[in-house]
Amino acid sequence: MKLLVTGGAGYVGSVCATRLLESGHEVVVLDDLSTGHADAVPDGCRFVQADLADAAADLLAEGFDGVLHFAAKSLVAESMQDPAKYWSGNVLTSLRLLEAVRHAGTPRLVFSSTAAVYGQPEQVPIPESAPTRPTNTYGASKLAIDHAITSYATAYGLSAVSLRYFNVAGAYGGFGERHATETHLIPLVLQVALGQREAIHVYGEDYPTADGTCIRDYIHVGDLADAHLLALEHAKPGSHQIYNLGSGTGFSVRQVIEACRSVTGHPIPQEVKGRRPGDPASLVASSELAQADLGWKPRHTDLEGIVRDAWEFARARATA
Repeated sequence: MKLLVTGGAGYVGSVCATRLLESGHEVVVLDDLSTGHADAVPDGCRFVQADLADAAADLLAEGFDGVLHFAAKSLVAESMQDPAKYWSGNVLTSLRLLEAVRHAGTPRLVFSSTAAVYGQPEQVPIPESAPTRPTNTYGASKLAIDHAITSYATAYGLSAVSLRYFNVAGAYGGFGERHATETHLIPLVLQVALGQREAIHVYGEDYPTADGTCIRDYIHVGDLADAHLLALEHAKPGSHQIYNLGSGTGFSVRQVIEACRSVTGHPIPQEVKGRRPGDPASLVASSELAQADLGWKPRHTDLEGIVRDAWEFARARATA
């Protein structure tokens, strides 16, 4: 298939573009490099550096078999401080893309959604049937796009799948996390091991969990990419399918720190801070629906293995 990958110069987009190439697809990456990196676009892809809202219509008019939409603003704190950036950059831009898809007759769309749409969960593991009550503008913007995709699929026959990620981690094929503003736990801990920060902050140690710290579900970016390939294959005309993607296993902040200590051999000092407002005690995915419908199953579920991949990438970047 000929596929357009929006945001393909970013972390998840670059890995998914790599897996698409490995599977024999023709891949075009569209990215404005506002947060991505030109050298993260895999060899073998055609790269178009442009604003998605401006370029999507002309590009899709060439004829594509599908779009994988990763391009988005994704910082939770920023989304609360500057919501206009998220309603415009995420929602309005995605509506422009949906219109371009409709007018070009592009048959398939796979959307990069998020577990942030659920907010504070009523049950853990979290199923797709859980109430969607986002507690931040980032999650709300992604949920709004999901609603728009549903209406486009119903009205125009689009074959659409939304994949709601939990905590993506690890590296694949030489591509990994390198955000200008890093907010994810594993790369932050590894920055301590690299000497780029003095200690890792632990926000709260009085949660109702075994060691008092928050529990999160970590999914390897390679497993995540495989789910996108399966979603392309299983997308159905006139249907918008939604799947949670996670390992199904939760690890606490302290367990992540210990795994990083084991992999890096660094003591990794930690400093306990107060709780951050709105942090749920536990967020773990139920991925049973994705396993049943798509035949997807995470292969990299060992926390130290995920950390080891991330560490190899981070160390290579630090010495490059």
